[in-house]
Amino acid sequence: MAALIKLAYLAAAVLFILGLKRLSSPATARSGNFIASIGMLIAIVATLAFTGILTWQMIIIGMVVGSAIGAVFARTVKMTAMPQMVALLNGFGGGASALVAAAEFLSPSTDVGVGAPLYVNLTVGLSVLVGAVTFSGSLVAFGKLQELITGRPVTYPLQKTINGLILAAILGLVVWLVLEPENGAAFGSLAALAFLLGILSVIPIGGADMPVVISLLNSYSGVAAAMTGFVINNEGLIISGALVGASGLILTNIMCRAMNRSLANVLFGAFGAAAAEGPAAAAGDRSVRSISHEDAAMMLAYARQVVVVPGYGLAVAQAQHEVRELADLLEKRGVEVKYAIHPVAGRMPGHMNVLLAEANVPYDKLRDMDQINPEFERTDVALVIGANDVVNPAARNRPDSPLYGMPILDVDKSQNVIVLKRSMRPGFAGVDNDLFYNGKTSMLFGDAKDSVKKLIEEIKAL
Repeated sequence: MAALIKLAYLAAAVLFILGLKRLSSPATARSGNFIASIGMLIAIVATLAFTGILTWQMIIIGMVVGSAIGAVFARTVKMTAMPQMVALLNGFGGGASALVAAAEFLSPSTDVGVGAPLYVNLTVGLSVLVGAVTFSGSLVAFGKLQELITGRPVTYPLQKTINGLILAAILGLVVWLVLEPENGAAFGSLAALAFLLGILSVIPIGGADMPVVISLLNSYSGVAAAMTGFVINNEGLIISGALVGASGLILTNIMCRAMNRSLANVLFGAFGAAAAEGPAAAAGDRSVRSISHEDAAMMLAYARQVVVVPGYGLAVAQAQHEVRELADLLEKRGVEVKYAIHPVAGRMPGHMNVLLAEANVPYDKLRDMDQINPEFERTDVALVIGANDVVNPAARNRPDSPLYGMPILDVDKSQNVIVLKRSMRPGFAGVDNDLFYNGKTSMLFGDAKDSVKKLIEEIKAL
């Protein structure tokens, strides 16, 4: 029986790896998700069929309740709120791992505690540490993204020192638990301090860095699951947790490279203040040029190549279907249309890819930053819809800007730029955008969805 369980976990692990591989491309992501889901189903069936963890009644109740909650989330959560949901699900994963480890520690019928192998008691402490940090940190990230708490970095004197002391105390408690595993007070203190550390670690991180934070918390949830796998001696949980932890860390590194910043700078730099309402103070006497829907439609209709640059504003307006309709209309007139995707556009990794896939935008029209940047110089019109910091030329030519050094989409090198925005409000970094004052840039103010609809009507009338 034990051999069958291990074979089932091995098959599940192979499917996880194949699924992750196919998730690397939008064209194969759906099948990759399906393959990984089959792997998880095999792992669950193997665990439930071959080991007596709970009664079937409890298992069925848990499945019904969890499935109902998941179905409600899937049907009701808007695409713009997906980052918040991902942050919340990361927290649930970390919290579940911490609870399982705590249950094993507190239960007298388990092999954890006095007389248990050293690595088991060590992983109990580490599982609670990482799981609690993930849970509370994810709740803070959810609150920032949902605007329940301020998106600005919250800092105070000696913040890093205090966090360092808390971490040192937690590690000391982990060692204490290894030496005296029956010490309930040390275990409770460890859980409480880890929960506090999660809050204090995420609260000083601003809104602009939320994509990195979400990726990192996802990695934490995987590490917590892997640690819990050692606690309960479950190979499937160890493998799946390790894969999630590693892939989340790789994605975090990709996000940091996309912003040309180190992970330490993201975590401790207090960068990314939430934008204030109204025009940025740095604008000074600079003026912008507005354009009418009629003139914008004329410019687009008679272009040879148009590059659409989507951003979070497109997601807020839910304009992806209208953008697809506009692109189809332009292509019927012989215009070549492409989409420029910045790695950190939106509020979570892959946000724009998923949004455009929802509108059935062909995958071969999506271009990442390295692919599309050389094409901007021969682009007649760059249509920027709700993007801000990722197209700000200050990242290239203003050393005093907090964005300086961040790789951006070179839309300012296009022959013409049309920017769809509601107002002159800055992006998540809270800095003014030099692109808006460029002589080649025209601003089309208003709701993106309504503006694109009017562009479609004007082009049809030509």
